Amino acid sequence: MQTFPNFTLHLADCIDIIPQLPDNSLDAIFADPPYFLSNGGISVQSGKQVCVDKGDWDKGGTPEYIYNFNRRWLELCRPKLKDNGTIWISGTYHNIFTVQRCLQELGYKILNIITWQKTDPPPNLSCRYFNFSTELIIWARKSEKVPHKFNYEVMRHLNGDKQMTDVWRLPAVGKWEKTCGKHPTQKPLRLLYRIILASTDEGGTILDPFAGSSTTGIAANLLGRNYIGIEKEKEFFDLSIARRNELEDNEKRQKLLDNIRKTENSATVLVNHARKELRELMIEKGICYLRAGDSKGSLQVTPGFERMKYVLLHTNGENCQMFKLKKEGTFQIWTKENLEKYGFSPEHSTHYIVLHFDNTKEVGFEKQLNLKQKINTYRAKIRPLSDFVGIM
Repeated sequence: MQTFPNFTLHLADCIDIIPQLPDNSLDAIFADPPYFLSNGGISVQSGKQVCVDKGDWDKGGTPEYIYNFNRRWLELCRPKLKDNGTIWISGTYHNIFTVQRCLQELGYKILNIITWQKTDPPPNLSCRYFNFSTELIIWARKSEKVPHKFNYEVMRHLNGDKQMTDVWRLPAVGKWEKTCGKHPTQKPLRLLYRIILASTDEGGTILDPFAGSSTTGIAANLLGRNYIGIEKEKEFFDLSIARRNELEDNEKRQKLLDNIRKTENSATVLVNHARKELRELMIEKGICYLRAGDSKGSLQVTPGFERMKYVLLHTNGENCQMFKLKKEGTFQIWTKENLEKYGFSPEHSTHYIVLHFDNTKEVGFEKQLNLKQKINTYRAKIRPLSDFVGIM
């Protein structure tokens, strides 16, 4: 066993470790069990034909063997979940329907079948099938009648203030996730980031009974959750430890967070300082204005501006309030005289960028960055919405 702060990894079979965990102690479980598809097939990797065999642990058995395998570990997991806890299990047609059957037999309630649509799937070499571009993730809760934990508002905000659907379009594992090596069935951090935000709160505990390279653990620790992983292959156990060691480097940790946030269509927030009286007037009028250019107190239009959906106003890091823009990623250019008609007193320029927001409904958020600055120069910034809805 290897431990770090909020991170425990067992080198063992999950069948031996799960019974040792306290009952009703887990907020969530993510499991990426064997798909049982290592039977001599072929695929494409980096433009080359490769065998899809992952290892002996993934070799297919009889339908009866696959059923008994999945039922056994799922049965052990259920009492370890809190009453409002949930479990996520990934798979393809090779195993997912057996998992579904086991869940229903054991008393779990299936909530959703998430379709993870990969943005960059490998081609199908035989040209006799549709391209395999998706994986399925079953989301289920412990009991039929006990309500489960779901951070609905967080998911809605991350989806541009719209209900998030059960189809998630996310890329596969990037090179930046393989700096310590790679696991043949490694899941992307972006996927686990979303799962953990959806179903747990900061300080919660997550189990991964088939840890692999511990992507679940890396995402959990980045989000301030506790992690228990179980992995029986020494090679992948060591890979997990190397990945967790990277989090001790603040620069590498921040780089991981920055890369996770770079997802297509992810919403951004304009974060703007204004003195107290001006901030209050902006909220009253539903108008945020600021200079454009490189001078102090101005806005630089940077990547992410086109996805800007919210404005967050603050006064030297205090009294932070966030509102939704009336129109995404757009602004107007007003003269000083136009702003004066609305009761403002601009002093430093003849023209200003103006953004209109809905001042009738303040948007709640869970996290605040340290927005104070040591000097009297304030520059508006475009930040990912994830900075304010659950991420460290």
